[in-house]
Amino acid sequence: MKEWIEAMRLRTLPVSVAGVVAGTACAIYHHGFSVLPFLICLFFAILAQIASNFANEYYDFKNGLDKKGREGFRRGVTEGDITPKAMKRATFITLGIASCIGATLIIWGGWWIIFVGLFIGLFALAYSTGPFPLSHNGLGEIAVIIFFGFVPVFFTEYVQTRMLYFDSTTMFTGAAVGLMAANVLIVNNYRDMDDDKAVGKRTSVVILGRKTMGAVYFYDGILSAVFLAMASSALPFWVSAGWLSYFAFHAMLWTRLTTHSGKDLNDVLKWTSILLLIVSCYLLIIFSTLKPDTNYNFLFP
Repeated sequence: MKEWIEAMRLRTLPVSVAGVVAGTACAIYHHGFSVLPFLICLFFAILAQIASNFANEYYDFKNGLDKKGREGFRRGVTEGDITPKAMKRATFITLGIASCIGATLIIWGGWWIIFVGLFIGLFALAYSTGPFPLSHNGLGEIAVIIFFGFVPVFFTEYVQTRMLYFDSTTMFTGAAVGLMAANVLIVNNYRDMDDDKAVGKRTSVVILGRKTMGAVYFYDGILSAVFLAMASSALPFWVSAGWLSYFAFHAMLWTRLTTHSGKDLNDVLKWTSILLLIVSCYLLIIFSTLKPDTNYNFLFP
């Protein structure tokens, strides 16, 4: 069981939770909240990310891109703790369960929401496999911005409000969440650069180098803080000023990222992920507090 829990990569799961929480914050900002679609989106997002993590472990092993004793988190298949067949089976079972759960969102979003779910499922696999694996060709961060930022924020809000909003609040929130999620991947690839380069895995850090991607991590944080301030610009000043606390903590993480290496960066990855979740919860709290006329629906649509 321990090996399977490690394969889920629990330290990164706050990233999928954060996108749904931030989307719900935007729904509350637009006077709508419904608990059932919120919970369904939450479980779907977590399971889809776990399936993607399983797929990444299986296909990286199959393609010879992992080796024993790597700097990052222990890979059960590579280390012989889990058979490749079992990991492949777990990948598609988990993705299947996620799809069944997500399919119930047609009650709130209509039949077309199925295509959004299919798109997310394809991404879960395309990140690590297919003719052009995103994570092997320097496109991982861009994919993360889309699928852990804009997609969960927009569509979690949509199934609760029945509206797609393209205003500054939703747009800037999606962008900020996506950039912070991309920073989690940057830390992961920053730590693993030597291992990835040795096996020909072309992550953004391998292509551009640690110095450049360290700077990207830092400026992602600045841009996220700016976007968050802009997303809440219509609210009292103390809300916007609160993002300064986020930036200070981000700066401390960036300092540790650029002055440490190897397994010492596992804590940076964990706290980068947790920071994103904290920020999303903060959005939820302030929008709930400052939008008292929100329609809270705790049962059915």
